[in-house]
Amino acid sequence: MCEPVKGISMEEQYSVLMSVYNKEKAQYLKQSMESIWSQSYPTDDFVLVCDGKLTKELNQVITQQKQIYGDRLNVVALEESVGLGKALNQGMKYCKHNIIARMDSDDVSKPERMEKQLRAMKEHKAAVVGSAVEEFAETTEHVMAVRKMPESSGEIRKFAARRNPFNHPSVMYQKSIVETVGGYQDCPFFEDYYLWARMLKADYEGYNLSESLLYMRAGEDMYQRRGGYTYAKLAVTFRWKLHKMGISGLADFIISAGGQVLVCLIPNQLRTGFYKKFLRK
Repeated sequence: MCEPVKGISMEEQYSVLMSVYNKEKAQYLKQSMESIWSQSYPTDDFVLVCDGKLTKELNQVITQQKQIYGDRLNVVALEESVGLGKALNQGMKYCKHNIIARMDSDDVSKPERMEKQLRAMKEHKAAVVGSAVEEFAETTEHVMAVRKMPESSGEIRKFAARRNPFNHPSVMYQKSIVETVGGYQDCPFFEDYYLWARMLKADYEGYNLSESLLYMRAGEDMYQRRGGYTYAKLAVTFRWKLHKMGISGLADFIISAGGQVLVCLIPNQLRTGFYKKFLRK
């Protein structure tokens, strides 16, 4: 095993890393950003990566936020859209603190999210800490499903053989460790899963809080994106990569790849029902 991650003082600050692109809705971005500013343990470094040219409405929200929060908001504008993984790698360079909290531009963090994750990171000497999330479509008062993940590092390693062991928008991680294993790498649709796999392979510790600390926007289009032949082919390729890394056994590969291909190729309505019934609480 690697040396334990250094202890983290609650006095130590953290950065928030978010990427936004032109298809996002302005009201979603505003709600998401306000949930960060409303944290019980607030950040002094919010890095927002604009992944390519944005709409007038999105730029207005960002301008308003900059006027209110000043230097606490660091806007990184990319000339062209490069995709989530590459955008996050660029944004990570601008994060002032070693601890980084991820956030998506249409999700909503609960007020005590950062405080609780910082404590968990210190207590469990973890390189990455996630949490359960509550999926919603219109408002956070109408939760459709809960995505819970395995808690302990041992459970996470076992779970990772067949499924992504962290809810990406909920994670907080150590920048130095993420950079050590190569950051986000080219692996369409699975950049985060591949990052966790490399961290686990390098024997870094992970932990998930069983409590939901984030509302995750999840309309029908989310399940639509997880269907089709192209997605199925990419999923099989990635799962073979996991097997070659030693993260999964041959049986894990056959079961997970076969199951994912089947789910990808069924109609979206059935796929949506499958996720909600079998992969959510």
